[in-house]
Amino acid sequence: MTRTLVLYMSRGGHTARVARTIMETLQDEGQACDMMDLLEAEREGIDWTRYQRVVMGAPVLYGTYDKSVFAFIEDNRAELEARPSSFFNVSVVARTPEKSTVEGNRYMQKFLELSPWRPTDLKVIAGKVDYPNWGFLDSLAIRLIMKMTNGPTDPKTVIDYTDWEDVRDYARHLATLS
Repeated sequence: MTRTLVLYMSRGGHTARVARTIMETLQDEGQACDMMDLLEAEREGIDWTRYQRVVMGAPVLYGTYDKSVFAFIEDNRAELEARPSSFFNVSVVARTPEKSTVEGNRYMQKFLELSPWRPTDLKVIAGKVDYPNWGFLDSLAIRLIMKMTNGPTDPKTVIDYTDWEDVRDYARHLATLS
């Protein structure tokens, strides 16, 4: 049986929720699947021989990815390239249709420019605005960005833009990668 490893980096927990939904959907479809945070993978190591497919996801914050994402790719590039793979990003900018596609999402294009790894598959997922749970400076900075992009700026705002059925469809699609 093909076993999938879902790797993720999450800062506020939303990307972890996306990764868990992917894992649970694959399991519901009868697929063997495990999930690991990049920090856990770095510290504990990965038995790559157990996995025939790998999926990795990361959030975009302030227009960039956490440096741990590229460090992990650099350290594990051969293993990532040795099997069918997918990369997904999670960003609030993907709340608009034109920025929710691989081609239209400048952060996915930035990932492709910066990453030496070329996944078999790519996915853009809309994220979540959660001002009450963000720190003061993050909330302030993101509210400023939202003001410039006609997004929500009320500091009490919590809006989950993620299309969860689309995430489950993506997971089912991942089961077809070979």
